[in-house]
This record gives sequence, C-alpha cells and structure tokens, in this order.
Amino acid sequence: MTSFVNKKLANMIEKSEIDALTSRLSAIQKLSGNPMKVEIETFGNATAFSVKNIPGPSYNTVKGLEACDEPFLKQIIEFYKQKDIPVRFELTPANTSPELFTSLHQSGYYQVDFHTSLYKEIDNEMEKGDNSTISIQELREQEFDIFADVYTQGFHMPAFLKNSIAQNNQILYNSESWTFYLASINNEPAGIGVLFKQNNVANLAAAATLPAYRNKGIQSALIGMRIHQAFMENCKLITGQAKFGSVSQNNMERAGMRIAYTKAIWEKR
Repeated sequence: MTSFVNKKLANMIEKSEIDALTSRLSAIQKLSGNPMKVEIETFGNATAFSVKNIPGPSYNTVKGLEACDEPFLKQIIEFYKQKDIPVRFELTPANTSPELFTSLHQSGYYQVDFHTSLYKEIDNEMEKGDNSTISIQELREQEFDIFADVYTQGFHMPAFLKNSIAQNNQILYNSESWTFYLASINNEPAGIGVLFKQNNVANLAAAATLPAYRNKGIQSALIGMRIHQAFMENCKLITGQAKFGSVSQNNMERAGMRIAYTKAIWEKR
C-alpha cells in the first residue's frame, strides 16, 4: 500500500466511514419495531443515512456522493424532505467536480464546514503506551451504562439520552467488527473509545473523555490501544475523523496518523 494519498486510498478511507455507520445503524434498525426510525438508502454512489428519532447530523447525513451523481440529487433531497430532516452532504475532494458543486448550489445548498479524515498504515506493532496512571480494558457487556455516562458528559449531551446511547451501543457488543474500551484513572471511569474493523481496515469510531479527566493523556492512550488491537487483528489501515484543528485531530497526529483530506460539509442555505 502506498504511503501517499491517492484516489484509491481516499476511497478506502471513505468506505471505512460508510461501513462503520452502516453497521451501527443496521443493528439499530433491527431492534423490534425499528423504534429509532432508521432508513439507509443508496442513490448512485451515495449512501443516505436517516435516523428520525436521533436528531442531529451524525446519523442524518449523505456520504459517498460523487461527480456524476447529479441526477440523484432531487431524489436524495426528497428522501429527507419526506422525513422533515435537513440534508447534510459530506464531500471528499477525491470525488467532486465543478458540475457537482454547481448542482448543489442550484439546489440551494452551500458549504458550511470542513471535517478532517486521517489514516495510518499499520506495518508494525504500535506500543500500547506505558502511562501507569491510565488503565484500559475492553468494556464488559454490563458496563454500557458507564459508557453512556462518559459519552453524554464528554459531549455535553442531556442526561436523558443515556439509556438510548447505552442500548444503541450494547447491541453491537457481540459483533466481531466492534470493540469497546473503557479507560480508568485510579479505578474511576475516565474515557471511552470504540474500534470498528472490516476488510482489514479499522476505524476509530468514537471516543470521549469526562471533562474532569481531560489533558491527562487518556485519548492518546485509547488511540494507541486501538491501533495496537488493529495490528493484532491483521488490519493494514486505520482511519479516523475529527473536527478540523481539534484536540482529537492533534491526538491522532501524535499517534502517527496523517491527514488524508478535509471533507466539505454542505447544508441547506
């Protein structure tokens, strides 16, 4: 595998993101009665994700849209309009064109943000780290209430979402593709990290740290643990996503991950 970013590598990174979100939302969709109202549809090269009862852009987004997919824009917009959910397009620089930008603009959309995608080729074992103050173990099935507590506090989310976050992650526990980690300091929960693996590509799928334990190296330790695990499971590439210039991006770069590209985020004007 080349160490330089080209279209093939960029597409592998994007596919890892799509695979991870598809796996997660497909599991939620299979819950009795589909209580979160999950729908996943493909339009040309694009995958449209919709979760009516989980508001926000994380799960209600379009990934994989490419140049030549312009004829599908009206269908995609209508797909979300019927659900009264705003459309959010994530565009990678490897697969865009002036014609695609023009079509989005003519449909009333504009760029509102950037988002960084990072990668690291795994060609040797990475040390898990020797921070003696931080302990990291795989999360046990009965500990998803702890996971949800760290997640909601880490992202400053309302506490009433804990039960749904716990349930929506616990359903992935027995999947070979997913591994959950709990980081502790002095036996107190401090951070969580999630690893997704498919087709020898791993993805840093989620991570959070309790506010009281930030700046203590917890996320760096969790990144190191997950890269080590990806190596142990014969993954050749690990990917991650972060807000541009964020602490999360910086932590990934410290672990040897490189910026592949910044995605352009487009929303309704």
